[in-house]
Amino acid sequence: MEWKFTGDKPVYQQIVERLSGAILAGKYPAGQRIPSVRELAAQARVNPNTMQRALQELEDQQLLITLGTTGRCVTEDQQILEDLRRRTVDQAIRLCTEQLRILGISVEQAAQRMLELEKGEK
Repeated sequence: MEWKFTGDKPVYQQIVERLSGAILAGKYPAGQRIPSVRELAAQARVNPNTMQRALQELEDQQLLITLGTTGRCVTEDQQILEDLRRRTVDQAIRLCTEQLRILGISVEQAAQRMLELEKGEK
């Protein structure tokens, strides 16, 4: 996983987004144990407290479950995972729609262009 951070929002929020994305992408499937706070902090080159805050946020969202002293794992609750997927897609669509409106492109025009690109048309 790539751990490049930007200055536009707190690092722990960026970690939450990256880990949520990794969960949705299947890097951490439902029920799988995730690496420890220290392991993830070392990979991301952040303070363990920052990583702990991000993991706590994911736990608060019920995406991660604490397994006592053995660490954390990804929830197996498919409804929670589907809600995350829907929220993530909705957020991406809102951002894209906002950018397209700035450019004067309608949703219909954008949808048509997306279909053209998918078919390999230039």
